[in-house]
Amino acid sequence: MKIMSRDFTRTEKILIVVLVLILLALVYYQFVDKTVRQSITNAQSEAGMLETELAAAQARLAAAQKVKNSMDALEASGNMSWMGSYNNSKAEVAFLNSILADTLQYSVTFNNVTRAGDQIRRSFTLEYRTDSYAAAHEIMARLVQSHDRCLVSDASCSLENDGVVVVRQAATFYETMVGGTPDAGLPVDSAQANS
Repeated sequence: MKIMSRDFTRTEKILIVVLVLILLALVYYQFVDKTVRQSITNAQSEAGMLETELAAAQARLAAAQKVKNSMDALEASGNMSWMGSYNNSKAEVAFLNSILADTLQYSVTFNNVTRAGDQIRRSFTLEYRTDSYAAAHEIMARLVQSHDRCLVSDASCSLENDGVVVVRQAATFYETMVGGTPDAGLPVDSAQANS
């Protein structure tokens, strides 16, 4: 049995060719054009995200460079201090003894050591007697500008009848647990105790 035994007419052939072209165009649109357009859209949105990340990275780099420049300026000025590793107390006591060696009399009292995370605070009070304000000022300046991080929280100065200058100061040496070795004197971490 012959179902398709007749020849197509010219019009039918043209319609079949047009239908095949339309099918090819639909297949091209569905599997090529649509996919390429979606890839382009995805690439553009990814490029936008990358530009945003690049801008953020450049901002972080600029901030880091600003900090580095500040640190370099501090180091060049000679006013840079550092936090020694726990337990740096021997070096701190030696430093205090060296700057107080030319005083008439001095006493240093260390308070309890405190800890918050990796930061150790070694608070102390010191009282010393000198023969002039200039000598007292020199000792204060050397303490504040010490290589070890030291912050003076309180200071008072008085003159006695015999011309002796008496200075009382409260200050804190700062240390870090980074590179430090825990020992029996290490206090409990207050940051962990509070949480």
